[in-house]
Amino acid sequence: MEKEHPLHRLQFGTDFHWGVSTAAFQIEGSGDSDGKGRSIWDTFTAGKGRIRNNDHARIACDFYNSYEQDIALLCGLHIPDFRFSLSWTRMLPAGRGALNQKGIDYYNRLIDHLLGQGIVPWTTLYHWDLPQALQDKGGWVNPDSISWFADYAAVCAKHFGDRIPNWMVMNEPSVFTGAGYFLGIHAPGKRGLTSYLKSVHHVTMATAAAAGVLRGDTQSNIGTTFSFTHIEPTSQKPKDVAAAARVDTLLNRTFIEPLLGMGYPDDDLPLLRRIRRHMRPGDEKLLAFDFDFIGAQCYTREIVRARFFTPYIGAGLVPATKRASETTEMGWEVYPPSMYHTLKRLHAYDKIKKIIVTENGAAFPDTVVNGHVYDSRRRDYLQSHLRELLRAQQEGVNVKGYFVWTLTDNFEWAEGYHPRFGLIHVDFETQRRTIKQSGYWYRDFLRQL
Repeated sequence: MEKEHPLHRLQFGTDFHWGVSTAAFQIEGSGDSDGKGRSIWDTFTAGKGRIRNNDHARIACDFYNSYEQDIALLCGLHIPDFRFSLSWTRMLPAGRGALNQKGIDYYNRLIDHLLGQGIVPWTTLYHWDLPQALQDKGGWVNPDSISWFADYAAVCAKHFGDRIPNWMVMNEPSVFTGAGYFLGIHAPGKRGLTSYLKSVHHVTMATAAAAGVLRGDTQSNIGTTFSFTHIEPTSQKPKDVAAAARVDTLLNRTFIEPLLGMGYPDDDLPLLRRIRRHMRPGDEKLLAFDFDFIGAQCYTREIVRARFFTPYIGAGLVPATKRASETTEMGWEVYPPSMYHTLKRLHAYDKIKKIIVTENGAAFPDTVVNGHVYDSRRRDYLQSHLRELLRAQQEGVNVKGYFVWTLTDNFEWAEGYHPRFGLIHVDFETQRRTIKQSGYWYRDFLRQL
């Protein structure tokens, strides 16, 4: 077997962005401090049995109070770019109307501190924490959500647009609509096909609308992020191949293709034709936006088989724990070529100008031993996925950035604090931080000249 040569930062180009990604609800804590309003995740986590171990995010990583400490760690790791999201209810407690100046002031301090440390901010408008006051009006099922979100974007552009060079509009819409409005396993806990299809259309429309606001009100690069999962059939039998194509359409094409001006891919997934019932005259022309970059979030692959009795899609996933040689704490297969296949596929869309890998990482059972965390599996995971990214880049894919998920262990939604994704270990009882072996590896990699 040919020996792999060590990765070197300069192999990826001098204009390549290196960073870590985070999300407000998962790290900030202080859910009711300084005038912040209630989000759907505040409500959802308050219900018993919804979150593993009944965990909550009222403190989380306490980033709201300790961001200077964590940014100092970021600087010590030589990480030049930092992706974070804004909490809608920290600035607009009711989702619209009266501003909470203390929330505006907090993000001004955070942004200014990042810039003062020489760190490039990448800011996500929406990472799943819809204001509860707007959910009470229907949330993303309500067509008014399009204008609510555009107005929120205008507030963010006004207060922060002069200092944010890179915006991402939405984070992983396929996840928060599917898990939140169809399966009910994420906030706001709604179930049903109609609520899901309405939310799909309104979120897509809102993405384009908010992107237009940012384009008009700032001089920034405008992008949005999607989760992409490499899909393969369990066999080459026609029924399995067709089932895999349907799952692929649902997970990987439903949002990106209308935003690229291609319309919903309903020829390949007839279920999506029902979205037309919820479209208003002129909607189709408003779906598309000319993004400066697309954020790709890549973690794993899924194997699909035909399953006649599965409603709507006639397909099922073969659990990775039953077929894969290595899985993460999330039960996801460790399959580095998924990065290569995802990037090559996105490159085939001629309207995508540039790709940024805005999330990639893994959860493993980390423990602190004598002040150290030896997470060689995470280090190996990151290295192997970067090799696949480099392979795609060398074949002509215009990928210009890579962000590890995530800086610190944090609140992982319905899984609570059990899965640890961070480059930095957090003891949630004491808030003590311990840089993991993978964090030191990333530091040494980024220090290469």
